[in-house]
Amino acid sequence: MTLQVIIERGDDGYFSARCPALKSCWSQGRTRDEALRNIREAIDLYLEPSETDFVTDKEHEVVSLSV
Repeated sequence: MTLQVIIERGDDGYFSARCPALKSCWSQGRTRDEALRNIREAIDLYLEPSETDFVTDKEHEVVSLSV
């Protein structure tokens, strides 16, 4: 999966990074590289499902899908 990230330098000198495809998924860093590392971690956490999402029974099936 490839996601677009927008990086902006703020008036305070920090870099903010956000992923428009994932609503409310953003981070920041003192440097561009730090902001990229932080947004990668934020995306990983955003996409990580909770264990309660994986209910398998007669009415539910868990399927893996790559996009």
